[in-house]
Order: sequence, then C-alpha cells, then structure tokens
Amino acid sequence: MADVSVRGILKVVLTVVVTVLLLYLIYLLRKPITWLFIAMFLAVALSAPVNALNRHMKRGFAIGIVYLALFGAVALLVALLVPPIVNEANDLADNAPEYVQDVRDYVEKNESLREINNDYQITDKLDEEAAKLPEKLGGAAGVLRDIGFGIVNGIFAFVTIMVLTAFMLSGGPQWRRQAMGLLPPERAQRIDRVLDHMSRAVSGYVAGALIVALIAGISTFVVLSILGVGFAAPLGLVAGLFSLVPLVGATIAAVLIGLVTLFSGDFPTDTILWAIWAIVYQQIENNLIQPQVQKRTVNVNGFIVLVSVLFGATLLGVLGALVAIPIAASIQIVIREWWEYRRENRLLAATPPPPGEAGPEPASA
Repeated sequence: MADVSVRGILKVVLTVVVTVLLLYLIYLLRKPITWLFIAMFLAVALSAPVNALNRHMKRGFAIGIVYLALFGAVALLVALLVPPIVNEANDLADNAPEYVQDVRDYVEKNESLREINNDYQITDKLDEEAAKLPEKLGGAAGVLRDIGFGIVNGIFAFVTIMVLTAFMLSGGPQWRRQAMGLLPPERAQRIDRVLDHMSRAVSGYVAGALIVALIAGISTFVVLSILGVGFAAPLGLVAGLFSLVPLVGATIAAVLIGLVTLFSGDFPTDTILWAIWAIVYQQIENNLIQPQVQKRTVNVNGFIVLVSVLFGATLLGVLGALVAIPIAASIQIVIREWWEYRRENRLLAATPPPPGEAGPEPASA
C-alpha cells in the first residue's frame, strides 16, 4: 500500500512539474507563438482566393498574385494616408501661434474666461508652447523618420508572419492530406468536413469585416463631405480601417476624426454634428450592421458575435477582438458536428437488426 501511495505521489508531482515547465516554455515563446497563430489565421483567410487561382495556375503563382494584391493594397493605403498626415502636422506647427491668438481673442470677449485667464495665465502658457512647437517637431518628415527607426521590430515581425503564411498556403493542402491519411476513413471524412466548414467561416469573417469597413468608410466620407470638412477621403479610409476592430474601432476613429473637425472652418458646428453622427453610427454598427453581416457571412448568431467579441477583447485586447468571431464560429462548427455524430450513433443503436441477424451484444456490467 505504501509502495502504491509513493508511486502515486511521484506521478502527481511529476505531472505538476511537467505542466509548470510547459507553461513556462509557452510563456518564453509567447511572441513566436503569437506570430504563428496570426500566420495560421492569415493562411486560412487567404486560402479562398489562392485556391480559386490555383484551379487555373500553379499554386506558387497563385500565392504570388495574392501577395502582390495584398501588398499593393497596403501601399495604396499608405499613399492615401501619409501625405495628408505630413501636411497637417506641418500646418499645425506653422499655424499654432494663430490658433493660440484665436483662443486669446475668444477669452478676452468672455468675462468669466478672462478672469480665469488672469488668475492662471493660461493663454501666456499656450503662447510659450506654441512658439516651441515648430522646433520640437522639426518637420513632420523627421518625426516620421524617427518613428520608422522605432518600428524595425514590427517590420521584422510582419515579414516573418508573411513568410510563415506563404509556407502554410503552399504546404497546407499536402499536410492536411497526410494527416487525414493517418486516420480511419470515416473519421478522416468527418474531420475533413469540419476543417472545410472552419475555413469557410474564417473566410466569411474576413469578407464580413471588409463589408463593415466599406460601409463605415463610405458613410464617413459622405458625412464629412456634407459638412465640408477637409480630407474627407483619407478620413473615410481611417474610419474604415479602424472599423476592422470590433466594438472599439469605430469609437477610436470617431475621436480622431472629431479632433480634425476642431480645425474646420465651421467650428464648433461641424464637431457637434460629427459627434452626434458618430454616436448614432457606432450604435448602429455594433448592434445591427456587424452582427447581421457576420451572422450571414460566418453563420454565427448575433448574440454569440457580441459575446465572443467582448470575451476576446477582455482576454487578449485588440487581437482577441479580431479573432473572437472566427474562433466562436469554429467552436460552433465543432459542437454541431459532434452533436450530429452523437445523434447518428444513437439512431444506429436504436435501429433493430435485420431478421435473422443477432443484435449487438449487451454491454457487460
């Protein structure tokens, strides 16, 4: 008895030690594991266009064309966004003294604000900071250059992820066939069907997210054009990009665009109207557009969409919010297939055997 007890204790201790070591190893490798997870997600998302092109050409050429289209889209986004940002940053630095003078004139006209300013010298301090602003910025191009040096690690991560994605797109079908060949035919067929459904769910999620982003971008462009706010097209693009992040993306974009409206010619009317529109649109997007679009593209219940995004954002932040919906769809697919498998087994067990054949042996106690 003592022998068995010691063996059991050693087994438990060994299990705990191995588990702790594995968790610590995962913690040390959290960055490459995250890259691998992102690459897997991208590979599944890009598999649909790659497979479509692969029917007419070699898979390597298909992957190359999809990558060229992806990089071309990124380059177009950068070309649309960077020049307005550079110009606005330089204009802000050059015109800061004029903005401060406008604030000073407004304060002088208001008796209450004038008393507060006399007590705390707010406008004088603004004058001092505005005079320093051009020197601090040193030109927006220099600031962007300095930021570029700080994101070298990000570029390395991006290149690594795209290389991993290319390998998965290239060898994924073969790896899948080899893995299915190790399983019994019936089980392999079922798992293969589950993987197909999961792949379509991820592709549908990406398509749905792009539809939501397109709606957000176009609606923002229309509203800003009606208000007469400058750079309506780049700001619409910003709204569309941030809308790819569920729940919080529209809010972040609304705040950024609201800051731009502060410098429009019809302030504060433009800012007030934009704030009203942003609040209304965010509610529409979060509670109507996104759940309905994802329900049709990913085939996930709208309630589950909202709950999964909330859980994912709480656990993993922005990355969790982005992958929450396809993960929820995949879990739903697995549960549905498992339930179907159990139902088939129950029906098979309840079906009486043909005449002349013995029924199944009763299970022994």
